[in-house]
Amino acid sequence: MAPRLWVIALLVLIVSAVRPLETRAEAPKSAASTSDWLKQSPETLKIGIEGNHPAAYYILASKLFEGGKKDEAVFWFYAGQLRYRFYLQANPGLNPSGDPALFASFSETLGRPLNEYAFGDIPRLAKTIDEVLSWDAAHVNGFTSKTAHPQAYAEIRDGLVKLRDYMLKNQAEIKRQRISNGLENR
Repeated sequence: MAPRLWVIALLVLIVSAVRPLETRAEAPKSAASTSDWLKQSPETLKIGIEGNHPAAYYILASKLFEGGKKDEAVFWFYAGQLRYRFYLQANPGLNPSGDPALFASFSETLGRPLNEYAFGDIPRLAKTIDEVLSWDAAHVNGFTSKTAHPQAYAEIRDGLVKLRDYMLKNQAEIKRQRISNGLENR
């Protein structure tokens, strides 16, 4: 198992031991568990992912990134981030040591290296965000109902649109900042 995937596996296991991944009343529990996701190939993980807990998207993104499929990993990372943020927004009373903690850990352990890569090509990242928004709109969310939580859904999608617009408007500054931080631009 690749080093970053080990960290993600450890995070999932720790949080799951303290507090199992939250389940929701409006959708049936996914047949796969987090330990199953860690064992599956990226191709298998993609099958029916829209019905899984958002952690599955992060595991998929990590596997793809470690396997050199970085642009595809960026897509699934942002799809997972969109779905996880929506889930958290729609369920504000979650135990902070469960899903909120896991989301924060994923965002740091996977988000940092993935975003260091992704922000090296702002136009490509903006296109990926558009693709994520289109994919999300076209696919059911089997974990958090879009229709049961329309305001939370709209707010989270709007946040991603604002990020995309900010990046495009501030490309030159982002590139300069990356250079000063020793990161390359593609």
